[in-house]
Amino acid sequence: MKVTVGILSKENKNVVGSVLDILKSIDMGQPLHFGLMTPKQGNFNKTLALLSKQSQETSVATGFATTQSMTTSGYDFLQLEDSSVLFEGRLYASALKRASIMRANRGSKHCEATLQTLLGESEGDYAVWMLKDNEMGAIRDPMGMQPLYFGENSDIVAYATNQTTLWKLGIKESKSFPPGTLGFVNKKGFRFRQVKILSYTKPKQITLEEAAQTLQALLTEAVRCRVQDLKEVAVAFSGGLDCSIIAYLAAMQGIKVSLLHVSLENQPETEEALKAAKALDLPMYIQLFKESDVEAALPRVVELIEEPDPIKAAIGVPFYWLALQATQAKFQTILAGQGADEMFAGYQRYVNQVCKDKVEAVYRTIYHDVCTLHESNLERDRKIMGYYDIELRCPFVSHPIAQFALGLPLECKIEPNSDTLRKLVLRKTAKTLGMPESIVNKPKKAIQYSTGINNAVKQIAKENAKSMGEYIKELFEHQRASIIPK
Repeated sequence: MKVTVGILSKENKNVVGSVLDILKSIDMGQPLHFGLMTPKQGNFNKTLALLSKQSQETSVATGFATTQSMTTSGYDFLQLEDSSVLFEGRLYASALKRASIMRANRGSKHCEATLQTLLGESEGDYAVWMLKDNEMGAIRDPMGMQPLYFGENSDIVAYATNQTTLWKLGIKESKSFPPGTLGFVNKKGFRFRQVKILSYTKPKQITLEEAAQTLQALLTEAVRCRVQDLKEVAVAFSGGLDCSIIAYLAAMQGIKVSLLHVSLENQPETEEALKAAKALDLPMYIQLFKESDVEAALPRVVELIEEPDPIKAAIGVPFYWLALQATQAKFQTILAGQGADEMFAGYQRYVNQVCKDKVEAVYRTIYHDVCTLHESNLERDRKIMGYYDIELRCPFVSHPIAQFALGLPLECKIEPNSDTLRKLVLRKTAKTLGMPESIVNKPKKAIQYSTGINNAVKQIAKENAKSMGEYIKELFEHQRASIIPK
């Protein structure tokens, strides 16, 4: 697990103590490595005592705690003449090398331009902090794979990779940092500049076959650059179309691919996943759970997702189990099919809109869903996986793929009838790749329903004389009350 926080005092007070207190409060159940960065220096040690002795007083500082070593943690640090920069995350296909991300000279304008260049030219999952005297800047990757939040109270402004850290600082209301955006803050307030965001475009004139060929090339590259540093990888596997394509393309890269499947006992999805794994000729690890396991997992899941959302909690449970399964099997990286349903119209509600002759409304809905994917799905899944030091990589969550998908005509995704299979271009791509027909034509099933977890959560809530929403809200409020300073 990794936690990063940046604090700026509105009254030019020393914030080093506040950063160190936050790092001290983090309990990950295993030894931690710590770092503290100010505008003038960066120190990285195994003990907070050493950091405290070496740090200088400053009104702006960033600190982090990680269970990983500095060589594997994904952190990079650069000291400039008048500022310092901290990178957290990973770059994939990019014109920029991570070790030389911030090749900057002197002056804030140049450094700001370099941050913009990083956003504009890179493909990756990352956040970057820049500290100057009395000013703090940050950027977040264009798709929002790396969780990042911000907030303020009467005394401070802070950026952090989870909301819990902000709550500990007395910031009750936090917001998700906008992806693809450069944001600076000083005691006068925030200023944001959009650098690389998804644009709403009119659909292009393209046939289903042409779209499938382009998508195949984009997906192949997205998978390739996300596995090129690996010898083996696991794929979160339900037996459905999205994860099967990811697994198939990963195997084409010549690395060892294993499938991870979790579910409640006696669910038909497990048998379907077995058939799909056999068709793909890939090994699969299966772990089945009981309803009592759902009840045991929910408090930790709600704590990690930091929201009282019952649907997110139900979806979070299998990801929590996947993280445990990956840890036991000693996998460090998991690929998943997140994003495909939003980009290629995998949900029934898109079809319902089309059937009501609201084609333009569907385009707008899909655009909104893709642009807010970081809040609806990615932050939840990355925080759960990250707690166990499992790196989640999602090839569909690629800016080129997302922008291409948003420009496709609706007929490449769904048909105006209730029986359409949906995600037509993705199915055509799978067929072009030579994947089995049983996978190409497999209907979409939401994970919280196919695993039986949604019904299990409802039953658990009922046994506690509550609705599903009331039960999850009670768990959330109990967790948050133990964190927020009184």
